[in-house]
Amino acid sequence: MIPALFFYLFAGVCVASALMVIASRNPVHSVLFLILAFVNASGLFVLMGAEFLALILVVVYVGAVAVLFLFVVMMLDVDFVQLRRGSLQYLPVGGLVGLVLLVELLLVVGAWAIGPGVQKTVALPIPTDMSNAEALGRVLYTRYVYFFQAAGLVLLVAMIGAIVLTLRHKPNVRRQVISDQLARRKEDIIELKTMRPGQGVAEVQGESR
Repeated sequence: MIPALFFYLFAGVCVASALMVIASRNPVHSVLFLILAFVNASGLFVLMGAEFLALILVVVYVGAVAVLFLFVVMMLDVDFVQLRRGSLQYLPVGGLVGLVLLVELLLVVGAWAIGPGVQKTVALPIPTDMSNAEALGRVLYTRYVYFFQAAGLVLLVAMIGAIVLTLRHKPNVRRQVISDQLARRKEDIIELKTMRPGQGVAEVQGESR
């Protein structure tokens, strides 16, 4: 009874949040509803026993992708009113694409069936003496370790490429030079002054000049 209650709660909030993502006029509100949909989807994964997928959904998509998209939308200050002008001329094409997708979904749902040996195939690899995250970790770091390292290398190269492409050096901006900072001496940056009683800072600076 309690798992079914949580299932309907998470599923209902997830569907409602997904509808609000496409129905909200404010893009910031859309991203916030997207984060809510991700959190409720992770709750459904926990109910299914896939806690690793739930953690990945929260850490990667909520903690990185959705928040980064939210920051980008807020920093770019895009005029969405200007972007919506002339959007009605693309309505026939959008309606045709949506109709094609709807027909494909109906065909998939109508022809969907479970094979007789699918349940046995799915149930065999699931271990009983370890958690879902530990089982996936053993598979990734033993059988697919080279593919896992190759994927990480591809992501590293993509990150470095994005940084290089977006890096811009402005000529009139002072930049930090580590070698100059390390080579500074105490005598070059500190100057000791002797102040007499009643003497102000401006007078001491005038005497030094």
